Amino acid sequence: MKDFKIYISIATILLLGYLFVVYNKPGETNWTPSLSYTHKIPYGTYIIYHQLNQIFPGAKVVRKNTSVYTSLHNQAMSSGGNYLLIAKTIEINKFDFTEMAKYMKAGNSVFISCFNLKGFITDTLRLSLDFEYNKGNARQNFTNNQIKTDTGYIFNRDMGDQYFGLLDTTKATVIAKNEYNHSTYVKFKFGKGALYICANPCIFTNYSLLTGNGADYAAKALSYLPATKTVYWDELQNGDVNMEDESPLRVFFKNPNLQWAYYLGLYSLLVFVLFEMKRRQRIIPVIEPLKNSTLDFVTVVGQVYYEKRNNADIAHKKILYLLTYLRDKYQVRTIKLDSEFKDKLIEKLGLDAKFANELVNHLQYVSLQGHVNDNELIELNKLIEQFYIQSR
Repeated sequence: MKDFKIYISIATILLLGYLFVVYNKPGETNWTPSLSYTHKIPYGTYIIYHQLNQIFPGAKVVRKNTSVYTSLHNQAMSSGGNYLLIAKTIEINKFDFTEMAKYMKAGNSVFISCFNLKGFITDTLRLSLDFEYNKGNARQNFTNNQIKTDTGYIFNRDMGDQYFGLLDTTKATVIAKNEYNHSTYVKFKFGKGALYICANPCIFTNYSLLTGNGADYAAKALSYLPATKTVYWDELQNGDVNMEDESPLRVFFKNPNLQWAYYLGLYSLLVFVLFEMKRRQRIIPVIEPLKNSTLDFVTVVGQVYYEKRNNADIAHKKILYLLTYLRDKYQVRTIKLDSEFKDKLIEKLGLDAKFANELVNHLQYVSLQGHVNDNELIELNKLIEQFYIQSR
Protein backbone atom coordinates (compact mmCIF):
# COMPACT_ATOMS: atom_id res chain seq x y z
CA MET A 1 0.00 0.00 0.00
CA LYS A 2 2.95 2.27 0.73
CA ASP A 3 4.35 1.69 -2.78
CA PHE A 4 0.95 2.52 -4.24
CA LYS A 5 0.94 5.95 -2.51
CA ILE A 6 4.46 6.66 -3.75
CA TYR A 7 3.45 5.86 -7.34
CA ILE A 8 0.39 8.07 -7.08
CA SER A 9 2.41 10.98 -5.64
CA ILE A 10 5.07 10.76 -8.36
CA ALA A 11 2.43 10.53 -11.11
CA THR A 12 0.57 13.53 -9.67
CA ILE A 13 3.71 15.68 -9.50
CA LEU A 14 4.70 14.79 -13.07
CA LEU A 15 1.18 15.49 -14.34
CA LEU A 16 1.01 18.87 -12.60
CA GLY A 17 4.41 19.79 -14.00
CA TYR A 18 3.33 18.80 -17.49
CA LEU A 19 0.10 20.80 -17.19
CA PHE A 20 2.05 23.87 -16.08
CA VAL A 21 4.43 23.65 -19.04
CA VAL A 22 1.64 23.03 -21.56
CA TYR A 23 -0.53 25.84 -20.20
CA ASN A 24 2.30 28.37 -20.54
CA LYS A 25 3.44 27.11 -23.92
CA PRO A 26 2.62 29.56 -26.75
CA GLY A 27 0.12 28.03 -29.15
CA GLU A 28 0.65 27.68 -32.88
CA THR A 29 -1.19 30.05 -35.21
CA ASN A 30 -4.46 28.55 -36.36
CA TRP A 31 -5.02 29.42 -40.04
CA THR A 32 -8.37 27.66 -40.28
CA PRO A 33 -10.95 29.97 -41.96
CA SER A 34 -13.56 29.84 -39.20
CA LEU A 35 -15.18 33.25 -39.96
CA SER A 36 -16.51 33.18 -36.39
CA TYR A 37 -17.09 36.49 -34.64
CA THR A 38 -15.84 34.93 -31.39
CA HIS A 39 -12.45 33.89 -32.83
CA LYS A 40 -9.33 36.06 -32.70
CA ILE A 41 -7.41 33.73 -35.04
CA PRO A 42 -6.30 35.17 -38.41
CA TYR A 43 -9.40 34.01 -40.29
CA GLY A 44 -11.93 34.84 -37.58
CA THR A 45 -14.26 37.88 -37.76
CA TYR A 46 -13.74 39.18 -34.22
CA ILE A 47 -12.47 42.59 -35.37
CA ILE A 48 -15.12 43.34 -37.99
CA TYR A 49 -17.90 42.37 -35.57
CA HIS A 50 -16.60 44.64 -32.81
CA GLN A 51 -16.04 47.51 -35.29
CA LEU A 52 -19.61 47.55 -36.60
CA ASN A 53 -20.47 50.46 -34.31
CA GLN A 54 -17.74 52.55 -35.97
CA ILE A 55 -18.67 51.48 -39.50
CA PHE A 56 -22.34 52.25 -38.77
CA PRO A 57 -22.17 55.04 -36.15
CA GLY A 58 -24.94 54.93 -33.57
CA ALA A 59 -26.29 51.60 -34.80
CA LYS A 60 -27.27 48.86 -32.37
CA VAL A 61 -25.68 45.49 -33.16
CA VAL A 62 -28.04 42.54 -32.67
CA ARG A 63 -27.03 38.89 -33.10
CA LYS A 64 -29.61 36.58 -34.70
CA ASN A 65 -29.43 32.86 -33.93
CA THR A 66 -32.46 31.71 -35.91
CA SER A 67 -33.00 30.93 -39.59
CA VAL A 68 -33.17 33.77 -42.11
CA TYR A 69 -36.90 33.19 -42.52
CA THR A 70 -37.56 33.32 -38.77
CA SER A 71 -35.32 36.34 -38.20
CA LEU A 72 -36.72 38.45 -41.05
CA HIS A 73 -40.31 37.36 -40.45
CA ASN A 74 -40.19 39.24 -37.15
CA GLN A 75 -42.28 42.41 -37.48
CA ALA A 76 -39.78 44.35 -35.37
CA MET A 77 -37.27 44.02 -38.23
CA SER A 78 -39.58 45.35 -40.94
CA SER A 79 -37.50 48.50 -41.57
CA GLY A 80 -34.38 50.41 -40.63
CA GLY A 81 -31.74 47.70 -40.56
CA ASN A 82 -28.79 46.01 -42.30
CA TYR A 83 -28.63 42.21 -42.16
CA LEU A 84 -25.09 40.75 -42.39
CA LEU A 85 -24.29 37.12 -43.22
CA ILE A 86 -20.58 36.21 -43.26
CA ALA A 87 -20.08 32.44 -43.18
CA LYS A 88 -18.23 29.55 -44.80
CA THR A 89 -21.40 28.15 -46.39
CA ILE A 90 -24.71 29.94 -46.77
CA GLU A 91 -27.81 28.14 -47.98
CA ILE A 92 -30.88 30.26 -48.68
CA ASN A 93 -34.01 28.26 -49.46
CA LYS A 94 -37.21 29.51 -51.07
CA PHE A 95 -38.85 30.58 -47.81
CA ASP A 96 -35.71 32.38 -46.61
CA PHE A 97 -35.37 34.22 -49.91
CA THR A 98 -39.04 35.25 -49.93
CA GLU A 99 -38.74 36.87 -46.52
CA MET A 100 -35.41 38.40 -47.48
CA ALA A 101 -36.94 39.99 -50.58
CA LYS A 102 -39.80 41.46 -48.49
CA TYR A 103 -37.28 42.78 -45.99
CA MET A 104 -35.22 44.51 -48.69
CA LYS A 105 -38.21 45.90 -50.58
CA ALA A 106 -39.23 47.64 -47.33
CA GLY A 107 -36.02 49.68 -47.54
CA ASN A 108 -33.45 47.47 -45.81
CA SER A 109 -30.17 45.99 -47.02
CA VAL A 110 -28.67 42.50 -46.81
CA PHE A 111 -24.94 41.77 -47.07
CA ILE A 112 -23.69 38.24 -47.87
CA SER A 113 -20.11 36.95 -48.11
CA CYS A 114 -19.19 33.26 -48.10
CA PHE A 115 -17.06 30.55 -49.70
CA ASN A 116 -20.05 28.50 -50.81
CA LEU A 117 -23.44 30.01 -51.67
CA LYS A 118 -26.19 27.55 -52.53
CA GLY A 119 -29.91 26.98 -52.47
CA PHE A 120 -32.84 28.79 -54.05
CA ILE A 121 -31.01 32.12 -54.12
CA THR A 122 -28.40 31.00 -56.68
CA ASP A 123 -31.03 29.75 -59.14
CA THR A 124 -33.18 32.86 -58.74
CA LEU A 125 -30.35 35.38 -59.13
CA ARG A 126 -28.51 33.19 -61.67
CA LEU A 127 -25.09 33.38 -60.06
CA SER A 128 -22.38 30.99 -58.87
CA LEU A 129 -19.00 31.29 -57.16
CA ASP A 130 -15.80 30.16 -58.83
CA PHE A 131 -12.13 30.04 -57.85
CA GLU A 132 -8.93 30.94 -59.69
CA TYR A 133 -5.30 30.69 -58.64
CA ASN A 134 -3.32 33.92 -58.36
CA LYS A 135 -0.02 32.52 -57.01
CA GLY A 136 -0.85 33.73 -53.54
CA ASN A 137 -1.71 37.33 -54.52
CA ALA A 138 -5.00 38.62 -55.92
CA ARG A 139 -5.60 42.19 -57.07
CA GLN A 140 -9.04 43.78 -56.85
CA ASN A 141 -10.46 47.24 -57.27
CA PHE A 142 -13.76 49.06 -57.17
CA THR A 143 -15.54 50.11 -60.35
CA ASN A 144 -16.50 53.49 -58.87
CA ASN A 145 -13.85 56.01 -59.91
CA GLN A 146 -14.39 58.03 -56.72
CA ILE A 147 -13.21 55.24 -54.41
CA LYS A 148 -11.01 53.06 -56.62
CA THR A 149 -7.23 53.29 -56.20
CA ASP A 150 -4.55 53.58 -58.85
CA THR A 151 -2.83 50.31 -57.92
CA GLY A 152 -5.85 48.38 -56.65
CA TYR A 153 -6.02 46.20 -53.55
CA ILE A 154 -3.69 43.21 -53.30
CA PHE A 155 -4.71 40.29 -51.07
CA ASN A 156 -2.31 37.45 -50.28
CA ARG A 157 -2.85 33.93 -48.90
CA ASP A 158 -5.67 33.25 -51.41
CA MET A 159 -7.98 35.74 -49.68
CA GLY A 160 -9.22 37.22 -52.95
CA ASP A 161 -9.23 34.26 -55.33
CA GLN A 162 -13.01 33.77 -55.58
CA TYR A 163 -15.22 35.47 -58.14
CA PHE A 164 -18.64 35.11 -59.71
CA GLY A 165 -18.26 32.52 -62.48
CA LEU A 166 -21.92 32.96 -63.43
CA LEU A 167 -23.56 36.37 -63.13
CA ASP A 168 -26.62 37.92 -64.77
CA THR A 169 -25.40 41.47 -65.43
CA THR A 170 -28.90 42.56 -66.44
CA LYS A 171 -29.93 42.22 -62.78
CA ALA A 172 -26.68 42.87 -60.96
CA THR A 173 -24.60 46.01 -60.58
CA VAL A 174 -20.88 45.23 -60.37
CA ILE A 175 -19.17 47.09 -57.51
CA ALA A 176 -15.70 45.49 -57.65
CA LYS A 177 -13.64 43.35 -60.04
CA ASN A 178 -10.34 41.49 -59.96
CA GLU A 179 -7.41 41.94 -62.31
CA TYR A 180 -8.93 39.45 -64.76
CA ASN A 181 -12.05 41.61 -65.05
CA HIS A 182 -14.10 39.05 -63.11
CA SER A 183 -16.77 40.42 -60.78
CA THR A 184 -16.09 39.96 -57.07
CA TYR A 185 -18.64 42.26 -55.40
CA VAL A 186 -22.14 42.90 -56.77
CA LYS A 187 -25.41 44.55 -55.86
CA PHE A 188 -29.00 43.50 -56.60
CA LYS A 189 -31.75 46.09 -56.30
CA PHE A 190 -34.95 45.08 -54.45
CA GLY A 191 -37.50 47.87 -54.19
CA LYS A 192 -36.22 50.47 -51.74
CA GLY A 193 -33.45 48.18 -50.50
CA ALA A 194 -30.67 46.07 -51.97
CA LEU A 195 -28.75 42.81 -51.68
CA TYR A 196 -24.93 42.98 -51.61
CA ILE A 197 -22.87 39.84 -52.24
CA CYS A 198 -19.08 39.65 -51.91
CA ALA A 199 -17.28 36.56 -53.23
CA ASN A 200 -14.33 36.76 -50.78
CA PRO A 201 -15.26 36.55 -47.08
CA CYS A 202 -11.60 36.35 -45.95
CA ILE A 203 -11.25 40.05 -46.80
CA PHE A 204 -13.37 40.77 -43.71
CA THR A 205 -11.31 38.57 -41.35
CA ASN A 206 -8.87 39.66 -38.65
CA TYR A 207 -5.76 39.01 -40.75
CA SER A 208 -7.01 41.20 -43.58
CA LEU A 209 -8.26 44.03 -41.38
CA LEU A 210 -4.91 44.33 -39.59
CA THR A 211 -3.43 45.54 -42.87
CA GLY A 212 -4.20 48.99 -44.22
CA ASN A 213 -5.03 47.49 -47.58
CA GLY A 214 -7.68 45.10 -46.25
CA ALA A 215 -9.14 47.54 -43.73
CA ASP A 216 -9.65 50.19 -46.41
CA TYR A 217 -11.28 47.76 -48.84
CA ALA A 218 -13.61 46.33 -46.18
CA ALA A 219 -14.65 49.79 -44.98
CA LYS A 220 -15.44 50.93 -48.53
CA ALA A 221 -17.28 47.69 -49.31
CA LEU A 222 -19.54 48.06 -46.28
CA SER A 223 -19.98 51.78 -46.90
CA TYR A 224 -22.36 50.85 -49.73
CA LEU A 225 -24.85 49.78 -47.07
CA PRO A 226 -26.90 52.72 -45.78
CA ALA A 227 -26.58 54.14 -42.28
CA THR A 228 -29.24 52.50 -40.10
CA LYS A 229 -30.29 52.29 -36.49
CA THR A 230 -29.77 48.54 -36.27
CA VAL A 231 -27.25 46.06 -37.69
CA TYR A 232 -28.21 42.38 -37.51
CA TRP A 233 -25.40 39.81 -37.39
CA ASP A 234 -26.39 36.28 -38.41
CA GLU A 235 -24.55 33.79 -36.18
CA LEU A 236 -26.57 30.70 -37.15
CA GLN A 237 -25.34 30.23 -40.75
CA ASN A 238 -21.73 29.95 -39.59
CA GLY A 239 -22.53 27.71 -36.64
CA ASP A 240 -21.53 30.29 -34.02
CA VAL A 241 -24.49 29.59 -31.72
CA ASN A 242 -22.98 28.02 -28.61
CA MET A 243 -24.26 27.66 -25.06
CA GLU A 244 -21.85 29.10 -22.50
CA ASP A 245 -20.01 26.30 -20.73
CA GLU A 246 -20.22 26.70 -16.95
CA SER A 247 -18.29 23.53 -16.13
CA PRO A 248 -15.21 23.87 -13.86
CA LEU A 249 -13.30 21.92 -16.54
CA ARG A 250 -14.05 24.49 -19.27
CA VAL A 251 -10.47 25.84 -18.99
CA PHE A 252 -9.14 22.40 -19.97
CA PHE A 253 -11.59 21.86 -22.82
CA LYS A 254 -11.04 25.31 -24.35
CA ASN A 255 -7.30 24.62 -24.68
CA PRO A 256 -6.52 21.62 -26.95
CA ASN A 257 -3.20 20.92 -25.21
CA LEU A 258 -4.75 20.90 -21.76
CA GLN A 259 -7.63 18.82 -23.04
CA TRP A 260 -5.25 16.10 -24.23
CA ALA A 261 -3.32 16.34 -20.97
CA TYR A 262 -6.56 15.81 -19.04
CA TYR A 263 -7.43 12.72 -21.08
CA LEU A 264 -3.86 11.44 -20.78
CA GLY A 265 -3.99 11.80 -17.01
CA LEU A 266 -7.27 9.89 -16.77
CA TYR A 267 -6.01 7.18 -19.11
CA SER A 268 -2.73 6.80 -17.20
CA LEU A 269 -4.57 6.54 -13.91
CA LEU A 270 -6.92 3.91 -15.34
CA VAL A 271 -4.00 1.88 -16.75
CA PHE A 272 -2.22 2.05 -13.40
CA VAL A 273 -5.28 0.85 -11.48
CA LEU A 274 -5.89 -2.02 -13.92
CA PHE A 275 -2.23 -3.00 -13.77
CA GLU A 276 -2.27 -3.07 -9.97
CA MET A 277 -5.47 -5.13 -9.95
CA LYS A 278 -3.98 -7.70 -12.31
CA ARG A 279 -0.72 -7.81 -10.36
CA ARG A 280 -2.39 -8.42 -7.00
CA GLN A 281 -5.18 -10.81 -8.05
CA ARG A 282 -3.08 -12.97 -10.37
CA ILE A 283 -5.97 -13.70 -12.72
CA ILE A 284 -5.52 -16.92 -14.70
CA PRO A 285 -5.50 -15.95 -18.37
CA VAL A 286 -8.10 -17.47 -20.69
CA ILE A 287 -6.63 -18.78 -23.93
CA GLU A 288 -8.93 -17.78 -26.73
CA PRO A 289 -9.14 -19.89 -29.90
CA LEU A 290 -7.70 -18.43 -33.10
CA LYS A 291 -10.08 -16.22 -34.98
CA ASN A 292 -10.23 -14.11 -38.10
CA SER A 293 -8.62 -10.81 -37.11
CA THR A 294 -9.14 -8.95 -40.39
CA LEU A 295 -12.12 -6.99 -39.08
CA ASP A 296 -10.28 -6.23 -35.85
CA PHE A 297 -7.31 -4.97 -37.84
CA VAL A 298 -9.52 -2.63 -39.85
CA THR A 299 -11.14 -1.42 -36.62
CA VAL A 300 -7.75 -0.78 -35.00
CA VAL A 301 -6.45 1.13 -38.01
CA GLY A 302 -9.63 3.21 -38.10
CA GLN A 303 -9.33 3.89 -34.36
CA VAL A 304 -5.70 5.00 -34.78
CA TYR A 305 -6.70 7.49 -37.47
CA TYR A 306 -9.61 8.70 -35.34
CA GLU A 307 -7.48 9.25 -32.24
CA LYS A 308 -4.70 10.90 -34.20
CA ARG A 309 -7.28 13.28 -35.74
CA ASN A 310 -4.98 14.16 -38.62
CA ASN A 311 -7.76 15.29 -40.94
CA ALA A 312 -5.31 16.76 -43.44
CA ASP A 313 -3.50 13.39 -43.86
CA ILE A 314 -6.81 11.55 -44.36
CA ALA A 315 -8.07 14.17 -46.84
CA HIS A 316 -4.85 14.12 -48.89
CA LYS A 317 -4.88 10.31 -49.03
CA LYS A 318 -8.50 10.28 -50.19
CA ILE A 319 -7.64 12.80 -52.92
CA LEU A 320 -4.57 10.76 -53.94
CA TYR A 321 -6.66 7.58 -54.17
CA LEU A 322 -9.32 9.37 -56.23
CA LEU A 323 -6.74 10.76 -58.68
CA THR A 324 -5.10 7.31 -59.00
CA TYR A 325 -8.51 5.81 -59.72
CA LEU A 326 -9.13 8.40 -62.47
CA ARG A 327 -5.73 7.73 -64.07
CA ASP A 328 -6.00 3.94 -63.98
CA LYS A 329 -9.60 3.52 -65.06
CA TYR A 330 -10.31 6.53 -67.27
CA GLN A 331 -6.80 7.67 -68.31
CA VAL A 332 -7.50 11.19 -67.10
CA ARG A 333 -4.50 13.47 -66.60
CA THR A 334 -4.38 14.59 -62.96
CA ILE A 335 -1.25 16.71 -62.91
CA LYS A 336 -3.27 19.93 -62.76
CA LEU A 337 -6.74 20.28 -61.28
CA ASP A 338 -7.73 22.96 -63.76
CA SER A 339 -10.58 23.62 -66.18
CA GLU A 340 -9.23 20.99 -68.60
CA PHE A 341 -9.34 18.39 -65.85
CA LYS A 342 -12.92 19.41 -65.01
CA ASP A 343 -13.97 19.18 -68.68
CA LYS A 344 -12.52 15.65 -68.89
CA LEU A 345 -14.62 14.59 -65.92
CA ILE A 346 -17.74 15.93 -67.62
CA GLU A 347 -16.96 14.41 -71.03
CA LYS A 348 -15.56 10.98 -70.07
CA LEU A 349 -17.55 10.26 -66.93
CA GLY A 350 -20.76 12.14 -67.74
CA LEU A 351 -20.70 14.14 -64.50
CA ASP A 352 -23.05 17.04 -63.93
CA ALA A 353 -21.21 20.29 -64.73
CA LYS A 354 -22.23 22.00 -61.51
CA PHE A 355 -21.19 19.00 -59.43
CA ALA A 356 -17.89 18.65 -61.31
CA ASN A 357 -17.12 22.30 -60.66
CA GLU A 358 -17.88 21.95 -56.94
CA LEU A 359 -15.80 18.75 -56.70
CA VAL A 360 -12.73 20.21 -58.44
CA ASN A 361 -12.89 23.43 -56.43
CA HIS A 362 -13.02 21.48 -53.19
CA LEU A 363 -10.15 19.21 -54.29
CA GLN A 364 -8.07 22.29 -55.11
CA TYR A 365 -8.87 23.94 -51.80
CA VAL A 366 -8.28 20.92 -49.53
CA SER A 367 -5.09 19.79 -51.32
CA LEU A 368 -3.45 23.13 -50.41
CA GLN A 369 -4.44 23.06 -46.75
CA GLY A 370 -2.03 22.04 -44.03
CA HIS A 371 -4.93 21.76 -41.60
CA VAL A 372 -8.38 20.40 -42.42
CA ASN A 373 -11.24 20.63 -39.94
CA ASP A 374 -13.99 18.05 -39.46
CA ASN A 375 -16.57 19.89 -41.60
CA GLU A 376 -14.16 20.22 -44.54
CA LEU A 377 -13.24 16.53 -44.32
CA ILE A 378 -16.91 15.49 -44.17
CA GLU A 379 -17.74 17.72 -47.16
CA LEU A 380 -14.82 16.23 -49.14
CA ASN A 381 -15.94 12.68 -48.33
CA LYS A 382 -19.52 13.46 -49.42
CA LEU A 383 -18.33 14.87 -52.75
CA ILE A 384 -16.05 11.88 -53.43
CA GLU A 385 -18.80 9.38 -52.54
CA GLN A 386 -21.21 11.26 -54.82
CA PHE A 387 -18.59 11.13 -57.57
CA TYR A 388 -18.35 7.35 -57.39
CA ILE A 389 -22.15 7.11 -57.59
CA GLN A 390 -22.42 9.42 -60.62
CA SER A 391 -19.49 7.80 -62.45
CA ARG A 392 -20.96 4.29 -62.41
